[in-house]
Amino acid sequence: MALPLTETVHAETAPERGLIGLKYLDYLDSQPGNDRIRVKSPAVIALVPISSDWSVGGTLTSDVISGASPAYHTTALRNMHDRRRAGDADVTRYFPNGTLTFGAYLSSEADYLSRGLSVQGTVSSEDKNTTWAMGLGVNRDVINPVNHIVDHETKRVANMLLGLTQVLTTRDIVQLNLSQSLGRGYYSDPYKVYDERPRDRNITTMLARWNHYVEAFEGTARFSYRYYSDSWSIKAHTMGVEYVQPLPNGWAVTPSMRLYTQSAASFYVDADASRFPFPPNPPAGAVNYSEDQRVSAFGGRTLGVKVAKQLDADWLVDVKVEHYAQRAAWRMFGSGSPGLAPFNARMIQVGLSRQF
Repeated sequence: MALPLTETVHAETAPERGLIGLKYLDYLDSQPGNDRIRVKSPAVIALVPISSDWSVGGTLTSDVISGASPAYHTTALRNMHDRRRAGDADVTRYFPNGTLTFGAYLSSEADYLSRGLSVQGTVSSEDKNTTWAMGLGVNRDVINPVNHIVDHETKRVANMLLGLTQVLTTRDIVQLNLSQSLGRGYYSDPYKVYDERPRDRNITTMLARWNHYVEAFEGTARFSYRYYSDSWSIKAHTMGVEYVQPLPNGWAVTPSMRLYTQSAASFYVDADASRFPFPPNPPAGAVNYSEDQRVSAFGGRTLGVKVAKQLDADWLVDVKVEHYAQRAAWRMFGSGSPGLAPFNARMIQVGLSRQF
């Protein structure tokens, strides 16, 4: 379960008004000549203040997943269909100079069950300009693939977070987060050919954010950088920028761009055109190996725009459209993994929320 990340500094009191929202996501990815995975995902989001000292929140999601997934690299597409139901809930206690939040999470699919608990606390300075965040989370997953390659495998993950949010000026706020994830258990993909991954994965991430208010246009520029490193030798960089521009009559538009690059896992087996249509054999004597495109070396670019309309004091509607493109040749800091088909995805999200 991912720990929540505080994005802005708030006074340590429960919100004065509650919020309920509906979100609908339509996701489709593809490669030349083939659509791959499509996800249709409605969600309900709620935040309810109980008093000035307490609030509760939660999300319910139902994902319908269909399409085709490659058995290795970007080759041998196999049909699949599943439904995921997930929910999370949290309760927050507000103190004069801090908060304490307890959360729980549950996600269920035909072949995968994930459960998690988390706790996060914040401590603010007297002037509210500096906020420290600390968090712990634990997950336990149970894997029972329908092809019975394995039965009742488990995975356990512990997450830790340390964060700092600092108001620099009346126009600038920055945030730094350091997180560590320690996982043990089954990480292989039972639906892939030649996929045997290590049974442990330790992840370190560092995240930096900077929000700057542009007074001349009454808009906000948001910049972010994330560094990722794990024990599989994957190192990744993510750089993002978006700009929120309010417009007359309650409108707002937010264009965004995100750049991503990663190195390959130490056990990734490159595609071999001479072996087509058969998967290349793992190196002789290899204990771990994978021909999954997701652990290859590549670069990705996401372009998006969000349009929101404040209908009145209570109602807000928004639409967000994003396009993601992934190519091996786009990897920064070295060459990418050869032999992979170009990968593209488009995401459309519609939201409606009401304060009460």
